[in-house]
Amino acid sequence: MGASAVILVVVVYTSWRHFRGVTPPSSQKVMLAVLPFENLTGDPNKEYLADGLTEETISQLGQLNPEQLGVIGRTSVMGYKHKDTRLNQIGHDLSVQYVLENSLRENGNQLRLTAQLIQVKDQTHLWAKDYDYVAKDILRVEDDVAKSVAQEIRLRLTPQKQAELAQPHPVNPEAFEAYLQGYHFFQGNTDNHANMATTYFERATHLDPSYALAWAWLTRARNWQANQGLIPMEEGRRLARDAVERALSLNPNLAKAHIEMGRLKQQIDFDWVGADASFQRAISLEPGNPEGVRMAAWSAAMFGRFDEAVQLGRRAVDLDPLDEESWWSLGQIERLNGQLDQAAADGKKGLELDPDSAGVHILLSQIYLMQGRPQDALPEIERIHYPSYRACLYALAYHALGREKDSDAALSELMKYHASSASEIVAVYAFRNQPDKAFEWLDRAYAQHDLNLNWTKVDPLLRNLHNDPRFAAFLKKLNLPN
Repeated sequence: MGASAVILVVVVYTSWRHFRGVTPPSSQKVMLAVLPFENLTGDPNKEYLADGLTEETISQLGQLNPEQLGVIGRTSVMGYKHKDTRLNQIGHDLSVQYVLENSLRENGNQLRLTAQLIQVKDQTHLWAKDYDYVAKDILRVEDDVAKSVAQEIRLRLTPQKQAELAQPHPVNPEAFEAYLQGYHFFQGNTDNHANMATTYFERATHLDPSYALAWAWLTRARNWQANQGLIPMEEGRRLARDAVERALSLNPNLAKAHIEMGRLKQQIDFDWVGADASFQRAISLEPGNPEGVRMAAWSAAMFGRFDEAVQLGRRAVDLDPLDEESWWSLGQIERLNGQLDQAAADGKKGLELDPDSAGVHILLSQIYLMQGRPQDALPEIERIHYPSYRACLYALAYHALGREKDSDAALSELMKYHASSASEIVAVYAFRNQPDKAFEWLDRAYAQHDLNLNWTKVDPLLRNLHNDPRFAAFLKKLNLPN
């Protein structure tokens, strides 16, 4: 068992034990933020360890009793890394009552993790503890902190959850370190980072073939490589499927594995029903995982279950309120449901977090076009840094403005990306009411397994195609209910 993992076990166990002193209101769950582990080892190369421990602690605490305890997602808390933000400001930003502060020190082969639980309203230190472990024993700390947190806020834990926290989690220490390195690189969010992450996730699975979580993340990394053309598509998706099937065979109750299986069912199999079941299974296993909640929300929207989709979208925002992607995702679901004013308001909240968010600028452009405000869409389109999306939206806006030559020029620019943007070309022809061309490109998008085809049924930009009998036939071909 790796040293990093033992520390997490102990920290989570101890947090459960000491959180028992607070009784949450019956009508409201307690909200907790796990602040980024502060790397006090003196070695900047240990940042991956501090970041990995942050993510693992969030995940473990989030699974204790989601009805009573909500744990803020990683993206929101990582914004406080290396910042001296006052606790009352954090409480206001994240709407949390409690904060778990953590630091990591190193002395020879000894690691010391310091964790302290603080009540935000009066900044009372409810509990603090140091954990000293040799490097090979760190995994145990996670469960110990979980138990301490749960006890301090008097969480009711099922016998199964108590048994899980009491059990050891044997992981090869080198495999755990490799997994943390892979996770660290994956968060870099570039193609080069994806390649590095894949290398480390593969190393983790070689060192410990029974490490289900490493297999699940290897799936995600392989799928990224395949979708971005970093490796041949067929090979990448085969490797991704092999990895996720291995993860699920090792741990059928691993939420991350069900999320990745859902992605593959959507993107490769066009098995929307199976994907929806995978996402539902993921959020039943880990209701506090913002990624799983967002994927379940998108899946519900794709089927037209908009009440459920909006509810899940808002839950994702509550779990990760400083994550621009959560606000963008909610806004897109509201746009698809025709809630244009609310979609614009929520999208702009995402823009406050990241003024350069291409997703939000795309969203606002689409909203303005649907509202008959193409002139207002133009400044938003200008700020989109994805050339295919920018060309697509210019083609739509210029058509709406009656500038057909400019629309044709934008469409010609979009055609340069036909191998990966067939669905955007469909949107232009549908919006311009050129159904024959639209259906020709729908067939091309199908042949390319275009990732955006899952919105075919509900995308308002395709509304001009709905009464054409070819549309119902295409939905049937796509395995989407009409």
